[in-house]
Parts: sequence; structure tokens; C-alpha cells
Amino acid sequence: MSKQNQKAPKGGKKKLLLIILAALITAGVVAAAGYTYIELQSIKSQMDNPPEAKNDEVAPENVMPVYVDMDTFTVSLKPEDDNSDHVLYIGLTLKMQDDAAKALLEKYLPEVRSRLLVLFSQQTANNLSADGGKEKLTEEIKTVVSSPLTGQQKIMVTDVLFNAFILR
Repeated sequence: MSKQNQKAPKGGKKKLLLIILAALITAGVVAAAGYTYIELQSIKSQMDNPPEAKNDEVAPENVMPVYVDMDTFTVSLKPEDDNSDHVLYIGLTLKMQDDAAKALLEKYLPEVRSRLLVLFSQQTANNLSADGGKEKLTEEIKTVVSSPLTGQQKIMVTDVLFNAFILR
């Protein structure tokens, strides 16, 4: 009987060791699954509520600016009190938000050029030559180009750059 008594405890130790090992493996799997679930919820909440971009942040270096050169405009300005005729010769480059905005601008270029011609023809020489006249014109150009096109599509212009500006 002494041999049987010795074998019984060895078998019990193996069972106990297997139970502990199975419990540890189960605990590890549960912990990994819990961590994965929490991380996925965090990523989902970040995608649902992206953080607001700060205006003072520098644009990433890998994002290339998108520019569109416009043909130059020669426009007669609105007559002033002295009935003198003035002509504006202006060249523009538009800085676009992205390639989609550039493609939309190119698609509707005749309409955008027409809007700009009307805007330029409504200007006076005194307004353009005054302090802040070009800055005001820049904002008006952004507004005119960004106003909705057919089907509520908007072209997002982020900046207007002057290539030529001659006022006679």
C-alpha cells in the first residue's frame, strides 16, 4: 500500500498544476481581451470626436500646398467722382485647401473668373490704393471664390497671392 499512497499525491499535484496553469492562461487571455477592447473604444471615440485643430499649429511638412495660377485680369474700374478712367491689371494665385478644391475650381473656372471680373470692376482706384485696400480685396476674393457653386459645392480658398498688381 505504500506504493499506492505515494502515487496518489503525485497525480494530485499534476492536476493542481494543470488547473493553476489553465487559470493563468485564462486570466492572461481575459486581460489581453480587456486591454484590446479598451484601446478599440478609445480609438473609436477619437475618430468620432476628432480634436479641434489649433490655428497656431504648423502644417505638417509632408502636406504640400495646392496652388492654382489664374490668368491675369485687365479690368476697367468703377469711375470715381472726378470721372477719370482707371484700369486694374491683376495676376492671382489661389492657395487651395486640398486637391479636391483645386479640381472643383478647374471644373468651374469660367464661372469663378466671371465672378472675379465682376468683383474687380466694382472696385475704385481710391479704395484699392488706400491703406488696407489690397487686404480687403483679398478677403473679398476669398468670399467670392468660396461662395457656393451649382449644387451647394464650395471651393475652399485659404489664401490669395498677388503676382501682378498695376493700377492706372
